[in-house]
Amino acid sequence: MIGVDAPAALADRPIHLTIRGLAPHDTVEVSAAARDYAEGEWRSRAVFRADGHGTVDLDHARPRSGTYTGAEGMGLFWSMAPPGGDPDERAFHPLPPEISPSYSVQITVAVHGHRLATRTLTRQWLTPGVTHKSFTVAADKVDGDLFLPPAGGGRHPAVLLFGGSEGGKFGDYEAALLASHGHPALSLAYFRDPGLPGSLTDIPLEYFARAARSLAAQPGVDPAHVVTSGYSRGTEAALLLGQFYPDLIHGVIVYSPSNRVNPGIGAHGTGGNAWTWHGRPIPQDTIPLDHIDGPVLAIAGDRDAVWASAVSARQIVTELDREHNRIPHQALVYPGAGHQVGTFPYLPTGVRFWNATAGEFIENGGTRAADAVAQAEGWPKTLAFLAAMGG
Repeated sequence: MIGVDAPAALADRPIHLTIRGLAPHDTVEVSAAARDYAEGEWRSRAVFRADGHGTVDLDHARPRSGTYTGAEGMGLFWSMAPPGGDPDERAFHPLPPEISPSYSVQITVAVHGHRLATRTLTRQWLTPGVTHKSFTVAADKVDGDLFLPPAGGGRHPAVLLFGGSEGGKFGDYEAALLASHGHPALSLAYFRDPGLPGSLTDIPLEYFARAARSLAAQPGVDPAHVVTSGYSRGTEAALLLGQFYPDLIHGVIVYSPSNRVNPGIGAHGTGGNAWTWHGRPIPQDTIPLDHIDGPVLAIAGDRDAVWASAVSARQIVTELDREHNRIPHQALVYPGAGHQVGTFPYLPTGVRFWNATAGEFIENGGTRAADAVAQAEGWPKTLAFLAAMGG
């Protein structure tokens, strides 16, 4: 009844669902359910009309109603909604990969209110052999989670990931997936976590450089291909690291970027300095890019309501092409997408969130549907960017 090409697959891989054995042209409801570790069960649904052979191919069938519109094979996954509240103000959080290597999605088929079939799919963060290690400020001088591919696979480009003004841990899911694709990855916290500053003010770039050196020393890492990946406010740090540490950082990925240094964010709102280097504040000005010695990938949505990230993405690449025309740089700007343009696809996420650092709701712009398209198209470009670096 429920056909699927990959019942167990990495969480960033699209799967192909087909419903068979229905009466020709019958009406069928297909639903999906998955458990958020804090909010309970999220659900999505779509109502289809079977074809003349009693089949619904979700890659090509357009729902007559449901939580998404258009023919989209993974629509049931990204359009899931929480049991209460506005899905635009929520993000789905399965257990972190360091706790559980996968999460489950249950697909149910019902006709005229009667359940006909169910099937449980496994969405994996970790492939066999991927390992995890926690870094702490007390023991390692940095705070993060390291994921390494299986041993014995040679050396590969590695990624240092960090987020923006939300603070705390960011990127564990992404780091786990990158390691599962063969790239060692360290998800780094730099404020609002134990042992770290409480606000995005006066964060030393030396802290990120220490984390990058720790990553470069790990088994399976090609130390000549260490990449920073920053999101939102973290894009400032990612670009600055490429600029000030060209011998350490060899490529940069930025999601919803800014091409300038913005003010810090503290307990009393915006003000002061966000970043320091050698004990001195980084000027709040356009970020210089003339020393970056590696490719840069900038990804943005043209409906970003936080700041003009699409303009910044294009300006970053234009400036880099002027300075380093021998090195490829690329800006990907997705129509209709907002600040949530990245990273990996198919996990439900909203477009409006409470930011504890700023003490307010942040409007990210765009729509869940447009963000989902951008993530599905942009994440393979990120993987290709890393693969092109070698290893």
